[in-house]
Amino acid sequence: MHFVYILQSETDFKYYIGYTTNVEKRLSFHNSGRQHSTKNRIPLRLVLFEEYSTKVEALKREKLIKSYKGGEAFKKLISGV
Repeated sequence: MHFVYILQSETDFKYYIGYTTNVEKRLSFHNSGRQHSTKNRIPLRLVLFEEYSTKVEALKREKLIKSYKGGEAFKKLISGV
């Protein structure tokens, strides 16, 4: 399975959107400080993840979510509306 996930920093409350095949392992990787783009923002918590059967579907969804990051559609997504 393939997943799109959204993390939120517990220090600056900013979001990170990514793709993975293992959500728990990826979250651990981010929180270990080994991911360059999030190492100064740890700890991070998992806000949302979505499951897809193909990598292509997941990457398309990741790109879509990134395109409306911070807007109303993003706010609705993370609030569960």
